[in-house]
Amino acid sequence: MDTGAIRRRIALGMAVLTASGLLALAAPGSAQAADSYCPGRKVKELPFSTGTVYVYKSDGGYVCAVTFPKHSSSAKRSMSVSVQARGNRPVVDKGKYSHHAGPITVHAGHRCVRIKGSVGSGKVSSGWILC
Repeated sequence: MDTGAIRRRIALGMAVLTASGLLALAAPGSAQAADSYCPGRKVKELPFSTGTVYVYKSDGGYVCAVTFPKHSSSAKRSMSVSVQARGNRPVVDKGKYSHHAGPITVHAGHRCVRIKGSVGSGKVSSGWILC
C-alpha cells in the first residue's frame, strides 16, 4: 500500500471518529436525560405530538415518570406529569418549565399505574399499565 492510500485511510478514520463524537455531544436525547432523573429500568415511552413521557420501574415497586418536550428551548412553557397508583390519588408536577416536568416517583407495589403528561396543547394518557 502506498503512502497516499495510508493517509487517506487515516483521514477517513479520523473524520468518522470526529463526526461520531460530535453527534454524541451535540444530541444527547431526552431518553438519556431521563435516565439521570429516574432510577430503575425504562419500561415505557409515551410519545405525543409535543413531547414524550418516560416511565421507569425500580426494585420495591417504585414507578417514576418524567415529561420532556419534543423540541428543547430555553423558553418556559406549560408542562405536566402525573403518576397514579390504582386506588390512590395521582401525584402531579404541573407548571411552566423550560426543560422537563418531574420526575415523579410513587410506590405502586404490584398495582397498576396511570401515567399522564403534557407539553403545551399536546397531551398523553396511558390508561392502566404495568399491571
